[in-house]
This record gives sequence, C-alpha cells and structure tokens, in this order.
Amino acid sequence: MAANKKILVLPGDGIGPEVMGQVRRVVDWFAKHRAVGFDLNEGLCGGAALDKHGTPLTDETMADAMDADAVLFGSVGGPKWDDLPFEKKPERGLLRLRKEMDLFANLRPAVVFDPLVGASSLKPEIVQGLDLLIIRELTGGVYFGEPRGIETLPDGTKKGFDTQVYTTPEIDRVADVAFDLARKRRNKVTSVEKANVMHTGVLWRQTVTALHAAKHKDVELGHMYADNCAMQLVRWPKQFDVIVTDNLFGDMLSDCAAMLTGSLGMLPSASLGATDPTTGRRRALYEPVHGSAPDIAGKGIANPLAELMSYSMMLRYSFDLGEDADLVDRAIERVLAEGKRTADIAEPGSSKVSTSQMGDAILDALDRLGR
Repeated sequence: MAANKKILVLPGDGIGPEVMGQVRRVVDWFAKHRAVGFDLNEGLCGGAALDKHGTPLTDETMADAMDADAVLFGSVGGPKWDDLPFEKKPERGLLRLRKEMDLFANLRPAVVFDPLVGASSLKPEIVQGLDLLIIRELTGGVYFGEPRGIETLPDGTKKGFDTQVYTTPEIDRVADVAFDLARKRRNKVTSVEKANVMHTGVLWRQTVTALHAAKHKDVELGHMYADNCAMQLVRWPKQFDVIVTDNLFGDMLSDCAAMLTGSLGMLPSASLGATDPTTGRRRALYEPVHGSAPDIAGKGIANPLAELMSYSMMLRYSFDLGEDADLVDRAIERVLAEGKRTADIAEPGSSKVSTSQMGDAILDALDRLGR
C-alpha cells in the first residue's frame, strides 16, 4: 500500500492517549511486517486542545482532518471542563469534526467473541455468536436542530429546548448505507424510530419504506419503535442484523448493545461520509465508544481493544484492506482465548493485564499469526 495515505491521529482526553498509544504500536507493526504504511499526523481535540489553544478544535486541526484519508480518534471530555460554557465544552470539538466532515453514517458493531461470552451481563445462550451492526445517523436530529437553548420565562423560571428535525435526503442516505451493508451480512435491516409519538418518526418510517421499495427490495426490512428495540436488545439480540436509526436513539441503543459484548471497552465505531464521485474517496473517522473514562485515566488499566478494533474498521472501510483487518480481529480473539483480560472484562481464572500488557499480548499474537 502506498505510504502517502494520510491518517490524522487525535488521542484526545482521559484514557484516549493511553489506548491510542497501544494502537500506534500495532500501526508500526503493520508498517514493518505487512507493508501497510501511513503518513501519521497527530493533533489535539477536546480538553487537550482547550488547555493549549482555548478552543476544543482549532481551524488548523479541522483543516488537517478534511485533508486526511481517515481520522483515528480517542476520546473527549472530563470533569475538569464540566463548568465551561456549552459552546466551549470538549465534546464540541468532536461534534464539529462530524458536522464539517459530513460524517452522516455512524457504524457501531456489537460482536461477542466466544472467549468473552461469560463477561456479558446476559446469559451465555442469549449472546453467544452475537454479531449485529447499528447504523446511527450522525449529523442531524436533536443534537444539531435549531432552535435550541435555555431561556428565562416571564415568571423567572427557565425553559430548555432542543429541536428534533430530519429531511428526506438525510434519512435516505443513511438508510442507503444500511441496506448496502446488510447485503454483505445477513440481508436484514431493522429501522428504528418513534413513529407513534414523533412526526420525525413518521417521516423516517415513510422514507425508509419508500427507499426500500424503490431500490432495496432484495433486503428484508422491518420497523420497530425505539423503546421496544431497547427491550429486544436485552431479550433476544440475535434477532437483529443491521439496525438503522436516528442520532439520539442510535446514541442510546449502541451503548446498550455495547454491554451485550461485556464492556464499553469492546465496542469500536466508524463514522463515514459520502463517497466522492470523482475520486472515490470517502471522509471517515474511527473511534471507540467507551468515552474518556476519567475515573480510570492515568492508571494504566484501560482496555485498548475498542480503539484497536476501530483501527481494524479503518483498514476495512477506508483502505479496502480486509485481510489485514481480519488479522487484527484474529489477534484480539487469540489473546482473549488465552485468558488475558483488562480489568473491565476480567473473569475468575483470567489473567488480569494492564493497558500496555494487553498491547504486548496483541503484538505477540500478531507475530504468531501474521509474519
């Protein structure tokens, strides 16, 4: 692979730099042993950028992200910045990246590795063999809708308000991604909304239904209310293949799905933009779902596997390196099968390891599997 493919690395806050450090070791391994080389550029986002530049994301870093072939992201936020004004909060940096890169489709797989069946909070027979994909619309909905704010009423009390809004094109394009990816899996899409109580839900259901009839009749389509979907995820999660839903519901349902796998530390994600019709290039950002976990930051016990699986998704979706992505996934499963666990997924009889020791184990497994 040509070495001029550009990756912007944004470790961020909390445990982000710790887990990203282990992934950088794996990136170096692939450059040395698999000729998978990248030009890496590291920048600041979130609280780290606030501390140095007074803004959660500088224009320069935003320009680097727009110029990169992919962005590998860590995490943002923490109690240190809780009292800042809303527009200054660390999370605004990540939201700006998503919005300006137009990363409208967020892919969050929930896969239960056989060695981790016992780490899930659900019974083994419920989660064994689980492999589902949640596709969350990422640049619309209530997180970006206007008007929004907090205002003081005439009697001195306050009113907070946010606007949930979607257009047909916004729904069409994320549903298109869901149908296309379902064809490469088990050919089933469940579209999730609240059409019983929300006008945006009615439009969502109508739009997905029309798109299915026009372009995707070969894919099985079902509809489900979001509250029922949350219940079904903990009742019978293996009924799902691909779930497509809006920004707010996708945020909540994907965190619920994370715990089916045993830990938030085991859930990666990819955020994809539209494919450029001229160059074929698609802007993309890859990040773990676990967040900054400030309670364990700096202790050397964070689980780097979700960040590593995000790197695997980057290889697969941005660079069409499926064989190399498979090698990463196989190395992770090998290490888990050998009983090595960070604290969040530790079980009786397992060998508890630190963040760096998990990185050591992954590199050792790669040596055995891929050289």
